[in-house]
Amino acid sequence: MGVLDGKAAIVTGSARGIGRATAELLAANGAQVLINDLDGDVAKQAAEEIAGETAVFAGDLTKPGVPDQLVQSAVDAFGRIDIVVNNAGYTIDAPIHKMSDEQYQAMLDIHLVAPFRIIRAAAPHLREPAKKEREEGKEVFRKIVNISSISGTMGNAGQANYSSAKAGITGLTKTLAKEWGQFKVNVNAVAFGFIDTRLTAAKVEDKQMRQMASMLIPLGRPGTPEEAAGGIFFLCSPWSNYVHGQVLNVTGGQFVGMTS
Repeated sequence: MGVLDGKAAIVTGSARGIGRATAELLAANGAQVLINDLDGDVAKQAAEEIAGETAVFAGDLTKPGVPDQLVQSAVDAFGRIDIVVNNAGYTIDAPIHKMSDEQYQAMLDIHLVAPFRIIRAAAPHLREPAKKEREEGKEVFRKIVNISSISGTMGNAGQANYSSAKAGITGLTKTLAKEWGQFKVNVNAVAFGFIDTRLTAAKVEDKQMRQMASMLIPLGRPGTPEEAAGGIFFLCSPWSNYVHGQVLNVTGGQFVGMTS
């Protein structure tokens, strides 16, 4: 018996990194999981390697209509949606005076607009069952977890675009928590610090930079994708039913921004 038996989850950007680790953890605890990536072959391979019931959706979540297709794919595969983890993303770094409109907008599109559209598309599948349950006097909790970053809470040199989007996701999270609490949809965010993934690896190839990063982290090292997934899993689990509208910092104790 898993604590997520009978639950269906969407995890965006789940073929690699933190998303993959999250999908594996949710599936290991009984959830059906929709695996998503821009690259369909990578998504399919991940789904085949993850133990448990999975489905696959490949597509560019920044394109209008694609978030709706993502949600419909989950409903078609599993018949329901109980958990949405908005994890997909990447970075394009540059100082403000050298950043283009396209670079700025790209980060807003993937980290803020796409989650908004996914949540909006999922609304009927999260709210309507809750209305019936409320009439029957039942409490059934569903979960939305948005991925943020301490770049969004502390700022980070070279990441005006990314930091703006991640700050925005906090506002979206807290607003949605106020709107959907009545439907027992827990809405929270996780703000990550330095997690060792292929995306962060490119930024810290310099040994000196990696040493400096470790010095800023009281635990003395970056986190692993599996450790990052643990924070997400908690917010997807029954143990977080009274945690609502919060931003969980998963940083190893780091509470200062890094330089790029």
